[in-house]
Amino acid sequence: MALVVIGFVLCLSGLPLILAADYPSYVAAVYEHRVLLNPNPKLPLNRSSALEHMKQNLRVFEEQTALAAQQGAQIIVFPEDGIHGFFFTRESIAGYLEAIPDPQKVTWSPCADPLRFPDTEVLHNLSCMALKNRLFLVANMPSRLSCNRTVDPHCPADGQYQFNTNVVFNDQGVIVARYHKQNLYFEASFDTPPECEYITFNTPFAGRFGTFICYDILFRDPAVTLVKEMGIRQIVFPTAWMNKLPLLASVEFQRAFSYGTGITLLAANTHSTNYRMTGSGIFTPWDSLTYHDAKGDSGKLLVRRVPVLDPSFIGDDNHKLVYPSSNESEKMHVWPTSSSKANGDGKYCRKDSECAEGTSSSIFNSIMMSDNFTLVSLQGTEGNISVCSGSVCCHLLFRRSDTPEFYALGVFNGLHRAYYLEICALVRCTSEKQSSCGGQTEYAETLVDFRLTGTFTTPHVYPGILGSGITVDIPDHSGWESENQLYMSRTGMSTGLVTAMLYGRNYEKDNVKKCA
Repeated sequence: MALVVIGFVLCLSGLPLILAADYPSYVAAVYEHRVLLNPNPKLPLNRSSALEHMKQNLRVFEEQTALAAQQGAQIIVFPEDGIHGFFFTRESIAGYLEAIPDPQKVTWSPCADPLRFPDTEVLHNLSCMALKNRLFLVANMPSRLSCNRTVDPHCPADGQYQFNTNVVFNDQGVIVARYHKQNLYFEASFDTPPECEYITFNTPFAGRFGTFICYDILFRDPAVTLVKEMGIRQIVFPTAWMNKLPLLASVEFQRAFSYGTGITLLAANTHSTNYRMTGSGIFTPWDSLTYHDAKGDSGKLLVRRVPVLDPSFIGDDNHKLVYPSSNESEKMHVWPTSSSKANGDGKYCRKDSECAEGTSSSIFNSIMMSDNFTLVSLQGTEGNISVCSGSVCCHLLFRRSDTPEFYALGVFNGLHRAYYLEICALVRCTSEKQSSCGGQTEYAETLVDFRLTGTFTTPHVYPGILGSGITVDIPDHSGWESENQLYMSRTGMSTGLVTAMLYGRNYEKDNVKKCA
């Protein structure tokens, strides 16, 4: 962040954001926590033993909350599963559960009134951290909610719901938000809530925030509904994300989602190298502060001042911001037009048959992210190539440094497990073999200038760029060139390119239960 005469500038990859000196901002913190795990999570513990385990993690939370407050933080986010761990069964997690009253119906500070509800020691600890340090605190914990099967057909057989839950405390220690995770990821100990929840909370320093958890970010509900339909521009995001290259490293997709939706994302990941969990960050549409360490065993506190994005809080038209996918003209760049064209006349392909004649010899298939991608290799140091899968077509103009590293442009159009993807991806392959395209690598030496364009049947596309060493980047320019054609361009990267992707999600074609 550089001071200038009229204010301050946030700048990354040629996208400057000039803010007036009095522009509203706040200090946010996220903590990537190396969770202390229960060594036998499938063995039930009594309440006393479960509390002793959770207190080990809560002591770290208390230390980090104090450190964040000393740096001026007004809100801190802790990761999913950070208090209790993971791999429990429905029965073995019972001693860890607490009943969290609905803050829309009950106003309660567990720190000020600890005896109002029984067996709420964790809530008491968290509430006192928020109150003592005078900040908003977001934590994730397991909760229970009693139900009656005679009136609730969704009520589990044991008479209670068990939820993966975010809980938010204000700076007075009062619970102001409670969210139950909608999209579970192999979590046998938890239930899906009977109704979709769209949870927001208000702060005096930045207006409204929304919240969801980990796997939720890949689905329409609640993530896209909060952002696109409810207008929430600031999200707190506890996660326990297992990194999966080349398309779903944690900071890679967090960066892409923040950029693609024009929001601030405060993302706190669990740190567990044994399970490939690392990668947290404070993301605005223009820049980011990130942490990724796949080898170390320590946690990390990130603290940063960020601009307020809630339109209702900003109010004044003079405080309007220009978002990255604006109509600013693309920088002039002389792209190659003569080599490796996708079809005979050099025009973009619009379907498989148009690409077949010019590129059939170089098209191949390889497994990427467990999906069968169709790819075409990059030949030489510059070119113009295309590849399609049905109506989803990907077009690449590129110029690259002369290295032996092998790159390919891939397309996927179909279901991945239960959710539907439309993806264009330029990836560094792990060897010279075509079958290595889609393999996991964190490093690259090749500098690539590119313009990547895709035709999609969905408006929900998230542009992402990942550099060597898991460094995140954003496009110089991006935007819709037509109703169904999105582009992004990037030149002058200082690190080798690992992945450039247009990650499209067609929520309408998902094979999941949709919210009413």
